[in-house]
Amino acid sequence: MSEDTSVRPDEDAAGAAMLTVEGVPLECDPAGALWFEAARALIVADLHLEKGSAFAARYGLPLPPHDTAATLARLEALVERRDPLLVVSLGDAFHDDDGPARLAPHDRAVIERLAAGRALLWIAGNHDPAPPGGLLGDHAHEAQLGPLILRHEPARGAAAKGEIAGHLHPEVRVVTRLGATRRRCVACDGRRAILPAFGAYAGGLELRHPAFDGLFGAGLAAYALGRDRVFKVRG
Repeated sequence: MSEDTSVRPDEDAAGAAMLTVEGVPLECDPAGALWFEAARALIVADLHLEKGSAFAARYGLPLPPHDTAATLARLEALVERRDPLLVVSLGDAFHDDDGPARLAPHDRAVIERLAAGRALLWIAGNHDPAPPGGLLGDHAHEAQLGPLILRHEPARGAAAKGEIAGHLHPEVRVVTRLGATRRRCVACDGRRAILPAFGAYAGGLELRHPAFDGLFGAGLAAYALGRDRVFKVRG
């Protein structure tokens, strides 16, 4: 991705941008999720629920303990808008394995509503490799959804074909006539897509960071998240 990037809207009527992974059409929603219409599946990554409480307990940092409620409110609004049959969390749904036990009752109730009348799949992450105890839904290390492979950490080599992953929290530096800014983005080269972090307290890595070296081919595009629409950024 070059330093000076061009930006253009590449969206449907709802502000979502279209992309493909191994020929599968997907919508990049402005909220930071992928929508797989053929499976009526909503895919998000890196919620990092209970990060605030984890930092307070572990490091004594006085982070306001509102990240979980804010993240779940955004997710619930997205679920209500899309009405999926399946919701997939691509790992690091919780900031640590003890996170589910620290959930406030009202936050637990939101997750129960999310699972009502639909399937909920928790993919294991590096922060939360164990199943989220006491919560509805299935748990897997990775899963296949049609031709797509859903996992937390991006794979190397041939295993990347058809992959939808998270873990790296991609962001892109966008240069416009008003100046430069960094935006969360979905990074996709047609072979794989890496989703941004959905969590309120989750940070990000710019696409030029060495962590992305070798993961994408020449067709890399970044789908930058605006307030209510997605912009396709080309190098």
